[in-house]
Amino acid sequence: MTDKALNMISIAMKAGALVSGEFACEQAIKDGSGFLCIVASDASDNTKKSFSNSCNFYEINYIEYGTKESLGHAIGKEYRASIVVCDENLSLSILDKIQNA
Repeated sequence: MTDKALNMISIAMKAGALVSGEFACEQAIKDGSGFLCIVASDASDNTKKSFSNSCNFYEINYIEYGTKESLGHAIGKEYRASIVVCDENLSLSILDKIQNA
């Protein structure tokens, strides 16, 4: 079975509507360009807490999903513990796919 949420994440990457890596994700959250922050389930507790607090403060959707390997693979990189979707419609679509999986 294919993972529709990871497929949508891949589409967001191809559309240039996604940033990855800790520093780029923090910037997208702080400057208001991010709409959905996805942190890998196997990321460190410190990473999860940091992004959770940031997203809560800046009122951005936060979700833990997938593994570092699966998130990285979806965007054509090695491992990624965090990604931020910077397109509102794509972020809503990804959230919908995750919640209905």
